[in-house]
Amino acid sequence: MTIQIYNTLTRKKEPFIPMEEGKVKMYVCGPTVYNYIHIGNARPVIAFDTVRRYLEYRGFDVTYVSNFTDVDDKIIKAANELGEEVGELTERFINAFHEDVGALGCNKADVHPRVTEHIGDIVDFVSVLIDKGFAYESQGDVYYRTRNFEGYGKLSHQSTDELKIGARIEEGIKKENALDFALWKAAKEGEISWESPWGAGRPGWHIECSVMAREHLGDTIDIHAGGQDLTFPHHENEIAQSEAMTGKTFANYWMHNGYINIDNEKMSKSLGNFVLVHDIQKQIDPKVLRFFVMSVHYRHPINFSQNLVESAANGLERIRTAYNNLKHRLATSADLGGQKDSWLHKVDEQKAAFEQAMDDDFNTANALAAIFELTKLANVYLVEKNTQSDVLDYFIKTFGDLMGVLGLPFDDVTGLLDAAVDALIEERLEARRNRAFNRSDEIRDELKEKGIILEDTAQGTRWKRG
Repeated sequence: MTIQIYNTLTRKKEPFIPMEEGKVKMYVCGPTVYNYIHIGNARPVIAFDTVRRYLEYRGFDVTYVSNFTDVDDKIIKAANELGEEVGELTERFINAFHEDVGALGCNKADVHPRVTEHIGDIVDFVSVLIDKGFAYESQGDVYYRTRNFEGYGKLSHQSTDELKIGARIEEGIKKENALDFALWKAAKEGEISWESPWGAGRPGWHIECSVMAREHLGDTIDIHAGGQDLTFPHHENEIAQSEAMTGKTFANYWMHNGYINIDNEKMSKSLGNFVLVHDIQKQIDPKVLRFFVMSVHYRHPINFSQNLVESAANGLERIRTAYNNLKHRLATSADLGGQKDSWLHKVDEQKAAFEQAMDDDFNTANALAAIFELTKLANVYLVEKNTQSDVLDYFIKTFGDLMGVLGLPFDDVTGLLDAAVDALIEERLEARRNRAFNRSDEIRDELKEKGIILEDTAQGTRWKRG
């Protein structure tokens, strides 16, 4: 089945056909680095890391670019308040970003460009827009002339008249039109700035992504992604800038993730429900947070609450327990024969269901449903008296592959069953056979300290993480 992507530009699902066979160019808008990221910032990082992983699973060579906005009004204000240089502040929070999203299982982009590394490219880009009549200088600022771009509003599906009504900045002395937006801002006293043909200043917000996407991926990219809140004005303005400059389509597919609410309320500092990933990870396993985000389709809103997070933790634990029980059975049981092909076929059915869900606009909620079915299947198989190593191996590999696509590999769990722990489990079994129950109990307690809880059943000893 061909992968289907919901394209914000056309408002429908479309077959994904990259420009170059087997290769994907993908750009995801990154954070403005003046503070720790909150869980709303983390959602697009998780969502589009998963998209990237699935495309790679399907055999595509993905070039993934995600920027850092390392100069803007909020950054300058924060640096002034803290008495830091802008570069020191942004470097600190870039490092914090990598630490936080790394704990959430997100891989680094192939390129993480920064605005301050592309000032010359931005000046050149703006100069071309001025030469083409799509931009103008006004008192040291440079603005984009929206009325000259025929397709303005096509991403947000609004006409220029509708957009004017909602414009936050009224038409004024420096701008020709209320919808015109800054490409270059004249420097204010004491602000970080760079020289340009229009005087000292710094880039506007929207221009940076147009420039960095073009520099690292070319004039046209396959997928451009980000949060729903970026659709207008940020992504709308990116299209206007890029297509006016190159005369080519900027991005073929536009993907946007939904919002995160906190206990059914919009997250905001004023409500006191602003949840930083840096803080919440001290209370909740970051892999559980990722699993929780995966439990809802990326385009849908998601409600963050303690009960829902606990439900996610229980769900992830069921999967981990089944996986670890399979590993334990493979390590401790003889190959006893029994049915093989029918079980392999059942595993393949759930693998196909997972792929069908992910092919349908990366529906991780339905993909997880397939993994839960695989979990049930594994538990049924583990009750069998006769098991085969080939079947156990295939269960284990399939679990590993599918959970790896979701950024939830079992590396952190399999480490619990290293050679030393395996030896303790085997020693305990031998102690029970010799009726050395004191030693058996000692080993059980020792394993419990390592986070492993043993369950003695009629089918043998099973274990789960505590």
